[in-house]
Order: sequence, then structure tokens, then C-alpha cells
Amino acid sequence: MDKKPNLFEYLGPGKSFVFGIVTTLLIIFSIGFFWLLFTDGVAKTAKTNDKLLADFNQPTDNAPTAGTNTGTGTSGEINNSPITTEDHIRGNVETAQVVIVEYSDIDCPFCQRFHPTMQQILDEYQGKVAWVYRHFPLDSLHPEARKKAEASECVAALGGNEAFWTYLDRLYSESVDDLVGFAKDVGVNEASFNKCLNDGTYKDKVQSQYQDAINSGGQGTPYSIAITRDGKKVPINGALPLANVKSILDPLLQN
Repeated sequence: MDKKPNLFEYLGPGKSFVFGIVTTLLIIFSIGFFWLLFTDGVAKTAKTNDKLLADFNQPTDNAPTAGTNTGTGTSGEINNSPITTEDHIRGNVETAQVVIVEYSDIDCPFCQRFHPTMQQILDEYQGKVAWVYRHFPLDSLHPEARKKAEASECVAALGGNEAFWTYLDRLYSESVDDLVGFAKDVGVNEASFNKCLNDGTYKDKVQSQYQDAINSGGQGTPYSIAITRDGKKVPINGALPLANVKSILDPLLQN
């Protein structure tokens, strides 16, 4: 049976070579074009997130009310470190009008009481409030708390933000603290987790957040700060009941 000549037989060796080069260049340019679109989209998303977080990091000189913790800054400032995308954030910063930065100790019984309160706050305010968790281990009272804080950071690094929160929820809610077993349950590789924890990979990060709590006025746990988009900061001292926390948030959300 006669075969119809294909494209390259029509073109001949010389033209086929040129055609191949042109085709290859077109493919390369197409890949480069779509890659630029993708990376530009990622960059814009990162810039958007940075802008949203920057709203809660505005300088402020508002003085807390009498009897509240004033931090270590001048003019009653609360000098917490700025919120960044490196923080553990639960909730939606795009819709949040208030971010609560909580400094907490995993072994603190008052923190264990306050943790479900914060979960309820997120549920009831439906996107209006976001939650930032930072470590504040009180070594003299809870000698294992720092290690658990470091373990949660290892989980975050190996499993992501959702794994971190799932792990943290479990540490707060269960009486048995199986650091390795809980990590495996959220999908983290056991060998990688053990190496991270044994090497003290996040020792400095936990210490930095501890110092940030002190600099922000924290004298006990849990210590939280409600921050509005215009930079107003209101301290929340201790494991306040849900109704008390709402009484602090509601005026902030109406402004």
C-alpha cells in the first residue's frame, strides 16, 4: 500500500531542521510565558497577605485602661512583634476585623481552659476574628511545656499550618501527651520529627516568642492582645470566660 508522504518528507532535510528549531523555541517561550503568569500570581498573593497583615501592625500610642498590663513600651504601648505570614494563624485575615495574638503555655491549666474559648470565638464571629498563636512556656511551673512548643513547631515545619493546629488542639484537649504518636497521626514522618525535636531546631523560635510575650507585657498565661485594623490594642489577661472575651471584642468590631 502506498503511504502518503509526511510533513518532513514534504519539507526536506534542510527545512525540517529549521522547522524543528522554530517549534522548539515556540515551546520554550510558551512555557516561560505561563511560568511568569504563575509566579506573578504567587507573588501578588504574598503581597496581598503581607498588606492584610500590615493592617494589624500599625504603630499605636493608645493607652490601655487602668489596671491592665501596659507592656514595656513608652506611653502605654503594647510592643508585640508584628504579625507575619510566619505566624500560626487560624481564621481569615482577609475578612478579620480583629486579630487576637495569644501567648500560651501548652501545660498551663488556664491555657487549656482558654483554648476552647478561642475556638468558640472563631466559630461565633464567622471570619470577623482571626487567631495568632505564640509560645509562652513558663519553665518554672511547667518544665515540659517548652519541649511541647518545639514539637509543635516541628510539626508545622514538616506538615504545614493545618497540621500544626490539629496537633496543638490535641495537646490541649488530651491528658496523654504522645508527642511522636500525635505527630504521626497528623501525617508527619516520625524520623524527621524526631530529628527536628532532638536537634532543638526551633529552640530559638520558641525563646524568641517567649521574650516577645514578656516585652508585650505578659506576666502570666494565657496572655492575649486583641488588635484592630487601625492599630488599637487591648490586652486580654488570663483565661476569661467566653462572655467576657466577647464584651471586649464587640466594641472593637463596631468601630
